[in-house]
Amino acid sequence: MDVKLGSIVEMKKEHPCGSRLWKVLRVGMDFRLRCEGCGHEIMIPRKKVEKSIKRIISEEVND
Repeated sequence: MDVKLGSIVEMKKEHPCGSRLWKVLRVGMDFRLRCEGCGHEIMIPRKKVEKSIKRIISEEVND
C-alpha cells in the first residue's frame, strides 16, 4: 500500500469521536496519524495501519 505524507485515509473502524478520516503526519516503521474529527494524534505500527485502511481519500505531498 502506497501511503504518502499528507494523505487523508479512511479507516475501517470509527474513532470514538465518530470520524473515520485520518491525516498522515509521518511515514516510516510507525505512522503518525491525526484524526480529522477531533485532532487526536496517535503513533501506530505500519503493519497495523495498512491492515486497518479502507481507502485512501487524497494523496497530497507536503513540501
